[in-house]
Amino acid sequence: MTDAAETPDGEAYLAAVTGIVADVERVGRQVAAGQIAELRVLAAAGRLAEEQGGHPHVKVRLSDMVLRSISAEVGGVMRVADRTVQRRIGEARMIIEGFPAAVAAWEAGRIVRGHVLAIVDAGANLPAELWAEFEKVAIERCERDTPNRVRGELEILAHRMHPRSFAERHQEAAAGRCVRLVPGRDGMSDLIATLPTVIAEGIHDRLTQQARAIVDTRAERADARGGIGVAFGGTAAKHSDGDGEGDGDGDGDDAATVISTDQRSTDQVRADVFTDLLLAGTPALDDTRDTTAGPLGAIRARVQVLVPAATLTGADDGPCDLTGRSPIDPATARTLAGDTGVWERLFHDPTTGVTVATDSYRVPSGMRRFLQARDQHCRFPGCRIAAIRCEVDHTHDHALGGKTELTNLAHLCQRHHSMKQFTAWRVRQLTGGVLEWTSPLGRTYREDAPTPAVAFTPAETHPGDPAPF
Repeated sequence: MTDAAETPDGEAYLAAVTGIVADVERVGRQVAAGQIAELRVLAAAGRLAEEQGGHPHVKVRLSDMVLRSISAEVGGVMRVADRTVQRRIGEARMIIEGFPAAVAAWEAGRIVRGHVLAIVDAGANLPAELWAEFEKVAIERCERDTPNRVRGELEILAHRMHPRSFAERHQEAAAGRCVRLVPGRDGMSDLIATLPTVIAEGIHDRLTQQARAIVDTRAERADARGGIGVAFGGTAAKHSDGDGEGDGDGDGDDAATVISTDQRSTDQVRADVFTDLLLAGTPALDDTRDTTAGPLGAIRARVQVLVPAATLTGADDGPCDLTGRSPIDPATARTLAGDTGVWERLFHDPTTGVTVATDSYRVPSGMRRFLQARDQHCRFPGCRIAAIRCEVDHTHDHALGGKTELTNLAHLCQRHHSMKQFTAWRVRQLTGGVLEWTSPLGRTYREDAPTPAVAFTPAETHPGDPAPF
């Protein structure tokens, strides 16, 4: 717990922070008004270009020329390229004309710009005749959460409203998978792979686990003679020649020196492991021998997927949720569900609200899996770190009498877990897993439990039907 003496206090400090927050709110309203006004002006420019098309047989060509001309004029004032202005005009027309209710909600302060962009990005994939219906539901959802939190849910909503099945559209999209190289500056480039989401997430997860394994074992590897070190970030390194020995005389002291001076960040190590895997097949730091996987080669990717029961059985062909990310196709979800060794059913009575508890501090695996399904992500407002990357926190500190029960547990990422412990932010858990956060200024933020991954609906029965059990 935090000692009150360790946190800033005093009337002057609180008054200064209160003023800053008030200024941010005021400036935010002004910025929003300016952004909306700019969108309307740009949309008007696009309509003007379309209206000036002239003869029906040459309308497209003339309107395009008018649009280019207007874009160049506006670009001169905005000091940006005319191509950029033309693209922004198209985006402005989509937002203003395609989703007017979302703009109105933004103007009224019910949602923010990020919400509008999320609504447009998700809804634009639907046929135009469904936009009004989609944005009505989307706006209501956006009013209760942050843009980054609702984006995935809006995508799933749009997928379910689409007249074509998600599986069919995913199959077409997967045909466009590719790898492309984008040259950068200072001798660097971006290697971009467009892949099915669950594959991309798995690749990133495995790279992260391997990078952390390398960073966390630096000391013990430096003590072990004969260790092979790699430091793409600037430190000279010996590379394995395939037989587990370093090039040259194989002296382990040199390798230990390289490892002990390795100061790479996790991002740098992740990039280096990625390079090694693609160029050499296995990380150079791995002690893989023939078909026997070493500590890094043995690491397998992990993803957390929520699969509706109807989709799992094949009764529904809608999208599934890669928790904290975005939708994935049902065929991949079914494959993952069939191959996993930790699949189990979770039963939660929505009527009685049965609480599972234990007298120990440690959270049993069954409760942990239930909490992962309930929370889905870090429970601090706006955070989307997946639950499998978070820590299970006792809302009321266990050392101060808090119980290890579902009504006193919630997932927090390391950043927000530390903030709860070492700052003046406070939290209490209400009925139904709702967290109520209180800021140092006394502002309250409710963090509702995510939409349940499983929903139960009464089945239609007829006289003479057999009992369901």
